[in-house]
Amino acid sequence: MSLIASPALSTAYKAYLALKRLCATALGTALVLAACAVAAAPPAPPSGAPLLQAFSSAPPGRPPAPWRAVGLPDKTIPLTDMQITRVPGGSDNTGILQLRADKSYGTLSHALAQLQPTTATRLGWRWRLDQAVAGANLRQKAGDDAALKVCAMFDMPLERLGLVERSLMRLARARSGELLPAATLCYVWDPALALGTLLPNAYTARVRYLVLNSAESALGQWHTHQRNLHADFLQAFGTESATVPPLLAIVVGADADNTGHSSLAFVGDLVLVEQ
Repeated sequence: MSLIASPALSTAYKAYLALKRLCATALGTALVLAACAVAAAPPAPPSGAPLLQAFSSAPPGRPPAPWRAVGLPDKTIPLTDMQITRVPGGSDNTGILQLRADKSYGTLSHALAQLQPTTATRLGWRWRLDQAVAGANLRQKAGDDAALKVCAMFDMPLERLGLVERSLMRLARARSGELLPAATLCYVWDPALALGTLLPNAYTARVRYLVLNSAESALGQWHTHQRNLHADFLQAFGTESATVPPLLAIVVGADADNTGHSSLAFVGDLVLVEQ
């Protein structure tokens, strides 16, 4: 008779398999969220000063501090090229962020001093997609790539998560050694999904995607957005939290590591305002 045929051992084996799956899921969660790790918040800007450092006034090259480039923790995937450049084909000297992904992953993170969003808090920016990621499909792990994403990270208490999600987050934080955010909302440009689609990341439900531009949006042209962070958080995470937690960071990124393809996009200044 097989040892597994014993009821007690069978139960123990099932528990072992469940734990093994949990740890494997936590590892995937840790790898995705580690790229969302939040650095120490910079000193609060002077009264009336912008909360986010502008790209427009920066010289070509590395993005200005406190913007910080972050890749995947295992360092086996190349970092997406994220550089300040000038408007392609333009005559002005305005700096913009260029995101060039080539089988790579990368985000640019701007920590905040735990800003509490209100119903009047708006995040505004303009972006432009010149080359989409071929084969991208945000519903599947194999296609989980985005040529353009702007993300807001929220300090949601783990106590608001269910038991499984709470356990996964604790395992992911232990695996990465970082204080990973429990709620990240990413606005994406995705030609394969319909405008307004809201869906979880294929690796972790701690990240949710909201599609702002789709196949109908013209490539090579600028598109402007202004989002109500308070309302969008409740739309994405309202089943877990009836209140909006503090904002930890704003992140810009592009990746093409899962599909193994490439993309090219640009982002202008991001602005956080109360209106």
